[in-house]
Amino acid sequence: MNTTKQFPEGMNPLGKKEKFPFHCHDGVDCYMVCCRKVDMFLYPYDVLRLKSNLGISSQEFMENYTRIVKGVSHPYFPAVMLRLVEDETKACPFLTDDGCGVYMDRPSACRTYPLERGVDRSPEKGQNKEFYLLTNDEYCHGHTEEKQFTVKKWIRDQRLDDYNMMNDLWAEVDTVFSSNPWAGEGSGGAKQQMAFTTCYDIDNFRLLVAKHSLLDRFTLPKNQKRRIVESDTELLKFGFEWLKYFLKHPSSLLEK
Repeated sequence: MNTTKQFPEGMNPLGKKEKFPFHCHDGVDCYMVCCRKVDMFLYPYDVLRLKSNLGISSQEFMENYTRIVKGVSHPYFPAVMLRLVEDETKACPFLTDDGCGVYMDRPSACRTYPLERGVDRSPEKGQNKEFYLLTNDEYCHGHTEEKQFTVKKWIRDQRLDDYNMMNDLWAEVDTVFSSNPWAGEGSGGAKQQMAFTTCYDIDNFRLLVAKHSLLDRFTLPKNQKRRIVESDTELLKFGFEWLKYFLKHPSSLLEK
């Protein structure tokens, strides 16, 4: 997800009502080609949805299906990438003979393609504004299909609203990370480890919330607290907000 309004050469923004042709299905001769030899970054909500789909813990998912790399937009927080099958195919680990094995919970990058979403965080009126670019990979013949979409229709068809919302919340937190809030303790220090757990290990973060009674330290409506207790998604939202506070008041975790 881009966060600045810089368009790659040959790619132009699409208007929300502008139509583009695309249809991916098992009848196109390139079917599943894009599921191999792909560099895919995973955001916190992607990890949450995938680990839930597989019925495993966040820690197990991270250990078996991801690799940690240096951050792309800044060097102060690591990025998470999907670990491909380690053979000549370099396939997505969730690819089956029939297609995607986690289709209902596939990552946001898969859902967004053939579009690429960006967010202009410094528009003239001071409000964030999203934009979409249309990719045109030569290997993908879905672009030659007759089916037409607008950006709005594609977002609805791919059920991207929740992913976009959660990725925007994550981008706000990552912007905080870009200021190097753990200066002095270095990479991999206690604060960064806490931040990584909050973002990518929802199961252990839930244990931490309970252990330190974090929900009781903030004035939250009862129905919001209930949703946080019952929903990993709501817990992740709370985690993003809590992190902003924690990074300014790291000793707060030990107060109770």
